[in-house]
Amino acid sequence: MAGRVIPLLAMIIVQLGYAGMNITSKLAIQSGMHPLVLVAYRQIFATLSLAPFAYWLERNTVPQMTMRIAFQILLSSLTGVTGNQILYFVGLKYSTPTIACALNNLLPAFTFVLAVLFRQEYLRIKTKAGVAKALGTVLSVGGAVLLSFYHGKVLGLGESSIHWRYADKMEREASSGSGTNIILGPVAVIGSALVWAVWFIVQANMSKSFPAPYTSSLYMCFMASIQCVAIALSVEQKASAWSLHSTIRLTSSLYAGTISTGLAYVLLSWTIERKGPLYVSVFSPLLLVIITVISWALLHEELYVGTAIGSLLIVLGLYFVLWGKNKEMIKTDAVQDTVMEAIKDSERDDAKDLELQPYDPANGNGNRHDAY
Repeated sequence: MAGRVIPLLAMIIVQLGYAGMNITSKLAIQSGMHPLVLVAYRQIFATLSLAPFAYWLERNTVPQMTMRIAFQILLSSLTGVTGNQILYFVGLKYSTPTIACALNNLLPAFTFVLAVLFRQEYLRIKTKAGVAKALGTVLSVGGAVLLSFYHGKVLGLGESSIHWRYADKMEREASSGSGTNIILGPVAVIGSALVWAVWFIVQANMSKSFPAPYTSSLYMCFMASIQCVAIALSVEQKASAWSLHSTIRLTSSLYAGTISTGLAYVLLSWTIERKGPLYVSVFSPLLLVIITVISWALLHEELYVGTAIGSLLIVLGLYFVLWGKNKEMIKTDAVQDTVMEAIKDSERDDAKDLELQPYDPANGNGNRHDAY
């Protein structure tokens, strides 16, 4: 019972954590905090939060660092952290948490396409699994295009009775500023998902040569913090832009670094080890549901027909891809079990042959001393 409930609760906590990050980050950006500065602080706090886990859990098992592994970690930091998060937070600035979250579900489809190109996956279009993955990719991309370029009418969900004064204030200030950009926001989030998919390809190779997830993540976040600080300083040199005197700025930076990176990574690693990556991927649409409800209730975000239909297509595409991958994994496991069973049967037959073979000095199965 506990083996099923605890992983479920862990994944719900992770999705709630990500939902909180989207809301707090959006409010911090609306308060005037530059997205690049927020990303830089996130990496700094993430590095500090991961250091204790890396030290206590892997200090005696860390493999030797080589130039090849160092280059892979550098590439991981550029794609999985710096590029991914900068694009995501820029997209979040010029869109809404619901749109950003929905488009982020393109990750499995992008990962599948890149894995095919880099020969880590095979299309197998003549099989049901291959057709499901191809169809899921098309649905996800189609949903992303619809969500990005078509809004339609506002869905009549009514107005939330919850009035958070701070959120209302930030919304009024944001409406008088830059607001949303129906092109830049979604395109930036799509780019974020694509760069994040590249990280999965790099990580698949690095995890084999450097099987220390906490330490590799620590190094990755440390390198990314240097990169993000340098990029943010090239845009924002004013000391006031880096100030954390505002409660929402400090809360958002700490939350994104410690909860959405530190705690989330620990829970994800623990669940993947026990349930596998597919189990973890299935929960990503839950974040979209949570974000939609919270954004409507607290931020008074309006939900459009195009956003709803596009999100539905993306989620359907996600589950098609995951279903196809699950079918392939089941088939692969069955083949491996059959091969292992055949090997064990062969070993048992050889052992029986040796036990039943009689001793005969003349046929060479004993010690024969020939006279010369």
